[in-house]
Amino acid sequence: MGYNWPEWALLSLIGINPPEVLQVLTGVRRWPRRARGPGGLTVLTVWGRTDAGRPLIVAVRRTEDWQWDILGAVEMAGTQVAEFERWEHADD
Repeated sequence: MGYNWPEWALLSLIGINPPEVLQVLTGVRRWPRRARGPGGLTVLTVWGRTDAGRPLIVAVRRTEDWQWDILGAVEMAGTQVAEFERWEHADD
């Protein structure tokens, strides 16, 4: 699976480094969830942690069978972290 970075998406990262985004996307424990972006655009969000444990949500959009555009990333808010941690520990 390949990821493309539109220049505008790289420029929109605030306080998040591109390697952190890739750590979430390629991590072993990641939670894919469908979402709607601005204007009703359907995207896939990937909830996960960086190698350092930072919880992030990354938005991607499929452009071809095995290609995805990275649209952006944000740090999880408190309620999102709680929801993600429930998912992480569901198998415990």
